[in-house]
Amino acid sequence: MRFVDEATVGSVLCMKDLIPVMRQTMIDFSRGRIAQPPRRMFAVQPHGGFFGSMPAASAHALGAKLITFYPGNPEKNLPTVMAVIVLFRPETGEPLVILDGRLITEMRTAAVTAAYIDTIAAPNVKTLAILGAGTQGRRHMEALSHVREFEEIRIWNRTPRRAEQLAADIGGKVMSREEAVRDADVVVVATSSTEPVLEGKWLRPGAKVATIGWAGADGAEVDAATMSHVIVVDSREGTLSESGNIRRFNAQIYAELGEVLDGTRPVNPDATVVFDSIGMACEDIAAAMLVYDKLGTGS
Repeated sequence: MRFVDEATVGSVLCMKDLIPVMRQTMIDFSRGRIAQPPRRMFAVQPHGGFFGSMPAASAHALGAKLITFYPGNPEKNLPTVMAVIVLFRPETGEPLVILDGRLITEMRTAAVTAAYIDTIAAPNVKTLAILGAGTQGRRHMEALSHVREFEEIRIWNRTPRRAEQLAADIGGKVMSREEAVRDADVVVVATSSTEPVLEGKWLRPGAKVATIGWAGADGAEVDAATMSHVIVVDSREGTLSESGNIRRFNAQIYAELGEVLDGTRPVNPDATVVFDSIGMACEDIAAAMLVYDKLGTGS
């Protein structure tokens, strides 16, 4: 069985193709077309990491991702998230391919956020704030540029040097957390913080927020005021089990993203909306199938 390394994944996977695939995957999940048990994540002691398993199946795809999450890895010049994805033939259960899952995870997370912003944000939004200048902060800038044209990009990071580097690379401005968020149209929170870095009192009315960081089921990177707005999630079951943003503040879920995307749970355009994203196996499997199809079954 072939192993597809990260360089090969990167040679064929692009946001232009991935965003619509993620949009349809979210719709299919919320319509019950995908079988997906909640992912299982457990702490790896005493190393400060997490290990998880994530299976999913649909009429057209079958597979599972094994993932590690080590928040301290950047200090060792290693990725925070690493993974492998195994695909099987859904008609027979035959193993098809093993793929490096790090880049797939990185890209599908940002692509899902882009599908969310493309659906609920006004076409003329101009200001983007990114809290967290790591891998996801950078990748979200790429993904969001496919759906909106931002005139101002504001960046904050706990380590100023990383914020300065990202700002230099993408033409952004380094600011404090509050300065970045005040009056921003779109806010992306992409940290591994266990305590809130975003305070809801900074948000302008009507802001569209995506919180995609995760540091355990009891960690929260945004505060109670943020989570008092209209809350959209990728999976009700998953976030109730794993999202510290939801669990700590008893946040009330308005809809799954798939329900918003297909119009069954519309969102008031003037509402302040928060997308709480923990990531799902079906996203990984759909993205991996896209890579597999692009490479060709005979490759």
